[in-house]
Amino acid sequence: IIRQERPEDYDTVYHVVKEAFENAEYTDEMTELVAALRKSKSFIPELSLVAVEDEKIVGHILFTKAVVQGVEVLALAPLSVLPDYQNRGIRLSLMKEGHSIAHKLGYEYSVFWDIPNTIKGGYIPASECGIKAPFEVDDESFMALNLNGSQNKLNGVIEYDKAFGI
Repeated sequence: IIRQERPEDYDTVYHVVKEAFENAEYTDEMTELVAALRKSKSFIPELSLVAVEDEKIVGHILFTKAVVQGVEVLALAPLSVLPDYQNRGIRLSLMKEGHSIAHKLGYEYSVFWDIPNTIKGGYIPASECGIKAPFEVDDESFMALNLNGSQNKLNGVIEYDKAFGI
């Protein structure tokens, strides 16, 4: 089941994010990022989703507002699934549900910075959409998804919420 995150889920989601990134050097930054984004102007409650299996939250995805050339887009980060539940399609299910909601809300693009060669969920290099990162990154890691099929290229640098520290 994929559903909107509720305030009573925050502690559980904290642990999901922490466990999902436990082997990354930025584990604490990810948990802090989620908390900071929830308090930011960029937070969209409808796009903070959890995956529930057997009444247990096993995954979380967060899309927040960002801007490219004055156009509001979405930044997908982070995307977390408990280690024991990885490689079972939960990550992709969270992405698809988030994309569906984002499309209904009228967003044109979602931007995702990820490790190369992981699940892309329809994302292509952001450069093909005219979206540039505000930091040095290769095309296989900085991805974008056109949510409404338009041919509109944005031709600019994405501006993330200040909670990202970029």
